[in-house]
Amino acid sequence: MIIDVNNLKFSFGSGTLTQPVLNGVNLAIQKGEIVLMTGPSGSGKTTMLTIIGGLRQASNGSVVILGEQLVNSNELAKVKIRRQTGYIFQQHNLLKSLTALQNVCMTLEMYQDLTEHERQDRAQRILAAVGLEDHLHYFPEALSGGQRQRVSIARALAGQPKIILADEPTASLDRQSGHDAVEILKRLAKESNTTILLVTHDYRILNIADRVVELEDGVVKAV
Repeated sequence: MIIDVNNLKFSFGSGTLTQPVLNGVNLAIQKGEIVLMTGPSGSGKTTMLTIIGGLRQASNGSVVILGEQLVNSNELAKVKIRRQTGYIFQQHNLLKSLTALQNVCMTLEMYQDLTEHERQDRAQRILAAVGLEDHLHYFPEALSGGQRQRVSIARALAGQPKIILADEPTASLDRQSGHDAVEILKRLAKESNTTILLVTHDYRILNIADRVVELEDGVVKAV
């Protein structure tokens, strides 16, 4: 199991100000599976993604990612998971001062075993795979919303991660751009057998999933 969450509980605040968000979440995702998570705003979807991705510390329950226990874990364990995880966000978070190619290359700088030439070559290949081979040297402001999200997808996949975590990746896109972006993500992930957990309110893209689950009242329910 790539992602194995059991009885995960999480709250914000403390004492009388405690606000429970996750109330005993259970979720198991296999290698290569594409799972979409829906649910009302404020139900804890983003919080759950950040815990699974090693970006937030949890202290109750069990969260085993790629065989690593993240509940009450040290920073080293979380960094290990981050290095094997690609992240895609609603607001693509591209650096405006860098071209599409440079944005993807920057992600690869953490891989010390790659030469600069290898980083450039891999970034070019992944950008070509998302249909941007003619836009390598474009800055984000010169790209459409859909193209910027494709750069974000390329950046997430460039490090050849074992897991992709995506948080509302189509929310700021029109119907066609959103559909194209997730279809590209699905195709490339299936080719590399990458696991995807994608949070969305966009019911137009549910057909890309192997499975859809709903997070409501702090627990995961099958749809």
